[in-house]
Amino acid sequence: MKDVKEACKVALVQAEPVMFDKKASLAKALRLIDEAAPRRPDLIVFPELFIPGYPIGMSFGFSMSKRTEDGRRDWKRYYDASVIEGGPEFDALAERARRTGAYISLGFSERDAVSGTLYNSNVVFEPDGSHKVHRKLKPTGSERTVWGDANRGYFPISETPWGPMGGLICWESYMPLARVALYQRGVTIYLAPNTNDNPEWQATVQHIAIEGKCYVINADMIVRRSSYPSGLHEEDAISRLPETVCRGGSCVIDPYGHYVTEPVWDEETIAYADLDMSLPAACKMEHDAVGHYARPDVLELVVREG
Repeated sequence: MKDVKEACKVALVQAEPVMFDKKASLAKALRLIDEAAPRRPDLIVFPELFIPGYPIGMSFGFSMSKRTEDGRRDWKRYYDASVIEGGPEFDALAERARRTGAYISLGFSERDAVSGTLYNSNVVFEPDGSHKVHRKLKPTGSERTVWGDANRGYFPISETPWGPMGGLICWESYMPLARVALYQRGVTIYLAPNTNDNPEWQATVQHIAIEGKCYVINADMIVRRSSYPSGLHEEDAISRLPETVCRGGSCVIDPYGHYVTEPVWDEETIAYADLDMSLPAACKMEHDAVGHYARPDVLELVVREG
């Protein structure tokens, strides 16, 4: 491992997106970045699909071998609210990265500039305004009716002063080989934007921190039933959701699996953490999943970059 700066300041944003509204969601993201900026964070992290929100509970009219025109209209509304890489939303976020001097990680629904496919994506802007996009390898369950499988941007890594930084979106982290692909790149900071507010997920991210000997930034969001805009065609399904649809649970976990910041539930907040970046290397004395604790003569992972 290369020598790294031994301190990294993180601002972890747990907030409610403005559902189906990319302009308002972007404005809220920029406002929250500005709110965090006086604390001079090195890294600002947002949840999965912060622009334009995660439509929990919606089916978009899909069932086995059937579609509905109302569902198509709702999907088109979400499509219109999705973001094209390199568009004006990217320009605004890149400007904030340059202004704050921070890395900014943000989940968004990506609309391909050529095809009609959407991708569940995460972008990391670097302090110079450049960016890398990761598309979710395999949308989970009925997500596949909205977003396609990644066809590029499989495992992008940001070479930061604190070591390599990468991440997986939500249940991608249940793909063991995808985790190993990041460990093989030496990640010291593992970004985990998601929409998982269950206790089992807390166990998952703690395990990843221990397994990978890395910091895990667990970024979840708040979603309320009242967040959904009027005029959607799935009013009955939305009305059956609990008032708080996603409770959050965002936290920062160290390479021992301990909470640096405890999970926060049921509220919007920015959690701040100071990371001791000497730990990822120090923790590997006993266990290094892709080094001295591996058996490359027995087990081998082949990664096809896209």
